[in-house]
Amino acid sequence: MNRTRTNDRSVRTRNGGADAGKGGSRFGSPAPRRSGGYGRRSAAVQGEFALPRTLPPALPAVEGFAALDMPEQLLAELGRQGVTAPFPIQGATLPNSLAGRDVLSRGRTGSGKTLAFGLALLARTAGQRAEPRRPLGLILVPTREPARQVTEALTPYARSVGLRLATVVGGMSIGRQAGALRDGAEVVVATPGRLEDLIDRGDCRLNRVGITVPDEADQMADMGFMPQVTALLDQVRPEGRRMLFSATLDRNVDLLVRRCLTDPVVHSVDPSAGAVTTMEHHVLHVQGADKHAATTEIAARDGRVIMFLDTRHAVDRLTQDLFNNGVRAAAPHGGKSQPQRTRTLAQFKTGHVSRLAATNVAARGIHVDNLDLVVNVGPGVDEQGCAPGVLVLSR
Repeated sequence: MNRTRTNDRSVRTRNGGADAGKGGSRFGSPAPRRSGGYGRRSAAVQGEFALPRTLPPALPAVEGFAALDMPEQLLAELGRQGVTAPFPIQGATLPNSLAGRDVLSRGRTGSGKTLAFGLALLARTAGQRAEPRRPLGLILVPTREPARQVTEALTPYARSVGLRLATVVGGMSIGRQAGALRDGAEVVVATPGRLEDLIDRGDCRLNRVGITVPDEADQMADMGFMPQVTALLDQVRPEGRRMLFSATLDRNVDLLVRRCLTDPVVHSVDPSAGAVTTMEHHVLHVQGADKHAATTEIAARDGRVIMFLDTRHAVDRLTQDLFNNGVRAAAPHGGKSQPQRTRTLAQFKTGHVSRLAATNVAARGIHVDNLDLVVNVGPGVDEQGCAPGVLVLSR
């Protein structure tokens, strides 16, 4: 078994309200009408498209929530939740999104981007009431897990200003979700496929959506959702506001930015590579016979370990192999029911389960503090065309 330690500690790891009047804004000056472009672009960052230049100039960042023009109920709820100061991504984008500007922001999981777009959406939607089947705000996410996390994060703030949230995702009762939309929900958190299904059934219309947030846009592009995302964005109010948040700005995100944002305020909370100076990365090249033993030995170590694999079948096979060797691992992949997935992730976060195996699709949607080790278990091909195993360890 050959082991290579990478010297570069900055290697990026993948897991690592409607406007009050048409064309207007509830806070600040009237919002500009959509022009279909975002002006001149600066020099490209390697591996990503060139970030557009902010035109006109962005409002300055704030260091405290009290400086923001938000409803008092939201400010009070921030205090109740123990959120005392804005994260950089929040302090930079909220003054502009509250004023009615489009926002393009790059920020990794854990950077605070959910509240960055969530508080702006709720503040600008507060005081309005949705008609049945016609939401006023839309948050698009790639999979069920980030949808659940976004909903949980925003629920107390939505309640504080009297707004109703509906979560629309696959793998759960479409009838119940249709009922929530019929009852009226001001803000919908949705995966693209299930939202399209509900629109096709006549259970949802997007023509009153005034604020749209494509979250984790790069992952939606990775998963082939970009045609669905653009089709959905074509159905919302053309003069509405858009806030696009993503951990990276590569692949087809450029197309989405060009098509959907108008003179956005541009903010990047991280360098393009997502540098993590406190993390070490190791690459293990092992032969097929050794891969099973190496994975089992790694999984049996002390501390919390999360392992990512390509498919559900591979996840199930690994968890069974580990169990046969006396190592218990949980697997919250898409083949499990949502209550099972939620319970498993909760047990992992509290330490009742110390090893987790998941598909690569779930990598962006899982947020756990104080992980001891992340293992990417994947195939590789050597110069002779053989397929030794590859384990990429990050700690």
